[in-house]
Amino acid sequence: MTQENVNRVLLVAAENDALYGAKVGGMADVIRDLPPALAQCGVTADVAMPNYGFLAAHYHAKHFANISLDFAGSKHIVKVFCMPRPTHKSDISAMNSMTDADLQPQQLQTNPPMVYLFDHPYFNHNGQVYCNGSHDRPFAEDATKFALFSLSVATCLVDNILPRYAVLHLHDWHAAMVAMLRKCVDYFDSLNRMVCIYTIHNLALQGVRPFSGDHSSFQAWFPQYAHQLKPVANQSIYDPRYSNCINPMRMGIVLSDKVHLVSPTYAQEVLSASDHQKGFFGGEGLEADLAVKAEHQQLIGIINGCVYDDNQHGVTEELDNSVMGLLTLAENAILSWQAKVDHMTALDSIALARIAQLKMVNSLTIKDTLAPFLITSVGRLTEQKVLLLLQPYDSPNGQSDITVLEALLQALKQQHPNGVLLLLGSGDEQIAKDLQTVAARFDNLVFMHGYDELLSDRLYQQGDLFLMPSSFEPCGISQMLAMREGQPCLVHAVGGLKDTIEDNISGWAFTGASLPEQSEALVERFKQVIALHGSPAWRKVANNAAKQRFTWDSVAKDYIEKLYQF
Repeated sequence: MTQENVNRVLLVAAENDALYGAKVGGMADVIRDLPPALAQCGVTADVAMPNYGFLAAHYHAKHFANISLDFAGSKHIVKVFCMPRPTHKSDISAMNSMTDADLQPQQLQTNPPMVYLFDHPYFNHNGQVYCNGSHDRPFAEDATKFALFSLSVATCLVDNILPRYAVLHLHDWHAAMVAMLRKCVDYFDSLNRMVCIYTIHNLALQGVRPFSGDHSSFQAWFPQYAHQLKPVANQSIYDPRYSNCINPMRMGIVLSDKVHLVSPTYAQEVLSASDHQKGFFGGEGLEADLAVKAEHQQLIGIINGCVYDDNQHGVTEELDNSVMGLLTLAENAILSWQAKVDHMTALDSIALARIAQLKMVNSLTIKDTLAPFLITSVGRLTEQKVLLLLQPYDSPNGQSDITVLEALLQALKQQHPNGVLLLLGSGDEQIAKDLQTVAARFDNLVFMHGYDELLSDRLYQQGDLFLMPSSFEPCGISQMLAMREGQPCLVHAVGGLKDTIEDNISGWAFTGASLPEQSEALVERFKQVIALHGSPAWRKVANNAAKQRFTWDSVAKDYIEKLYQF
């Protein structure tokens, strides 16, 4: 397939930050930014995703099809809505200019980038993208949801309800069963006329479920197919560690034409087995399948891009870009979270107390030279992001009952008495409790347990040093956003962090062959880096960070050349 006939691509994904309420992680940024970048290269990229019970109504999307499906032993009707991709997610007027004629199959083929929303009660979970599920039945509700979603997309393609596509581009385990239907079920053979690309955003989440014996299992979803699959299913749908379970992530890897990892370094890391005891996160049990793809030159690492607007760099004049303004914004974000609950949480109470202390100190500060040294960190509370921070640390002075995070805060207090770490994130409740314990003990930590987009932006814009010690990072966007604003980063040299930050040039990095080595390296590197603050060496690194460009324009060209062409 040449570039000339790669004219329309279908992105199948669970998230899309082009729409309100449809973002959880970095996948959403990719699905938001990739279509306009591909359009600049002459390729139209449509998106298929669940409606989640609210998107179609919010954007006044047009209902243009109902599909009847056999799923879980009964008939189901899935409604399909469509809308032009909004230029901004606050734009709800795009459908006003569309007529019924615009929604005919032949017209859809020539329309601008579209978003197709699939609606069914199984896809609705209180307006949230994921259910997450219980510990004893992981992925159960989500797996059922995305099994039906995958069947819906595949059926619409086979029955020509959606336009004809040159490339079918599936994202993460949520869309992987489209690849399974394409290769393992006779009815969907016509999907093999399209090139099928599979992008892995998070290899750690694989959607593993039983083959049978549960109402959220392969046999329960697809009783009509379960015992009539093509032989390739035996080497592709089962989890390599649990023979009685299916693994959607493995389906996507084995049954797609090419597999895409979201950074070149991560594409190499996943070829080795994970060793969590040593702090190494690699193929997560699927390294053998990934190695086969690599052997056939079907494993491609392409870093994600970042959106740059050099005409509006940094904090806008309309906003109060003082430290007091930032603290007030943080305070207001926490109060807005509290408005949604019945009782004040201990976490929010501690954060508000710390902010009040900082505001009092800063109200007495007159000279700019006394402004606090701001270290920032923004990200979800997952083991991936904070494992190293919560590791035990044996300090040189004999303390053995502190964590790496506490060692960092002690070093910050010693070298910069006016320094503070502002940490924004939500996620794992146990991690939040661990951070709460530290926040109660250290007055130079403000842990804000939640997410606020404006506050996040301001932390990228106003911080002096961004901290990102991820144990693994397929690509990472936070470091790009911080660098874009001229805030240098201290990162663990893994995955996309290694590919985007050059140590002592555009940021600082640490590494180690085991968890204790990584922990010690992080603390020592942190001490070295914060000692540089205000020096010519610091300013040079900060300037270099601001000059880095990882544009979607160049990424889109790589997609077309390395992924979409055969």
